[in-house]
Amino acid sequence: MTNRILVLIAALGLLAACETASKDSGDAAGTAASSSSSTSASASSADSSSSAAQTPAEELASIGDAVFFDYDSSALSDDAKATLSAQAAFLAANPSITITVEGHCDERGTREYNLALGERRASSARDYLVAQGVNAARIKTISYGKERPSFIGSNPYAYSKNRRAVSIIK
Repeated sequence: MTNRILVLIAALGLLAACETASKDSGDAAGTAASSSSSTSASASSADSSSSAAQTPAEELASIGDAVFFDYDSSALSDDAKATLSAQAAFLAANPSITITVEGHCDERGTREYNLALGERRASSARDYLVAQGVNAARIKTISYGKERPSFIGSNPYAYSKNRRAVSIIK
């Protein structure tokens, strides 16, 4: 009887631990990347009352560090161009900063195809920034294909959030 009670308590403890992990991974943010940016945004608002105290990475995130693409496309939308224009202005104001543009894809397609598509997406963003006057030597590109999703899921919303190019300050 005592063994059954101990096994039941252990099982309930494991079940409670699993339930907590599921709630954390399934919250509205959906990803560790989103929750870390939320944490940094709340930390920056708590630490300072002016935007002058923002780090360059926080400033880039506030103007938009990601642009999104249609399915199987590396063409920039008008929204993507507006975001990249704001990034170009940020880079013009901060000439010592270099960035890496990461190309990402959703989970559909082969690994090889998605790596190539991610590279085309990163290159599209880089080419637009260069056309806006940013020195090409300040921009590196890399493709992660489908290897680093920002949203976990096999649904249209997750797919749309994973088809992106993200600018990271290096």
